[in-house]
Amino acid sequence: MDLFKVMQKRRAYRSLEPVEITEKIIHKLAESAQIAPSCFNNQPWRYIFVYDRASLNEIFTTLPDGNAWAKEASLVIAVFSRADYDCQIKERDYYLFDTGMATAFIILRAAEQGLVAHPIAGFREKEVKKILDIPDEMKVITLVIVGKHSATISSVLSEKQIESEKKRPERMPIEEFVYQNRYPAKRTIKSPNLSCSLSRSRCYI
Repeated sequence: MDLFKVMQKRRAYRSLEPVEITEKIIHKLAESAQIAPSCFNNQPWRYIFVYDRASLNEIFTTLPDGNAWAKEASLVIAVFSRADYDCQIKERDYYLFDTGMATAFIILRAAEQGLVAHPIAGFREKEVKKILDIPDEMKVITLVIVGKHSATISSVLSEKQIESEKKRPERMPIEEFVYQNRYPAKRTIKSPNLSCSLSRSRCYI
């Protein structure tokens, strides 16, 4: 499939149905992260692929009500790292950026495989660490919720979430975030809506 078509196909759907998680699927997703770029090839990303039902149920206890839809996931990928795993140049820590790139590779590969891979911000990090035995010094950056898209809209979704299921949320025009050669000196800056309600899980669309 054409790469841009995969990007267009990718959606952070919340209506999921079960899918069998195999070693082959895990390997395909993991090898996508393996070839991602990173500062000095440090590869700071770490992942735990959780698909055992008992373990999934434990992870689900760390989610707020707004992420109740995620309980239909067949796989949850815990994404974690720490600053000293990657370049630290003056005040710039690269581990979040590089881990984000590798995780984007996983998300796109999942879309290519006909899966939904929806990263979430709403979870209780300390509890996730305890359940998965992740060391305290690590930062759990996101949980990626993986399943198969269901044509039936989940009954636990809010009206806002249902809107996002039916139609891809509006994207910012390119001219609003791309500049050529330098930042314009006399530009009126629109303040983006940066609010992120974890209880309602409105962060990723």
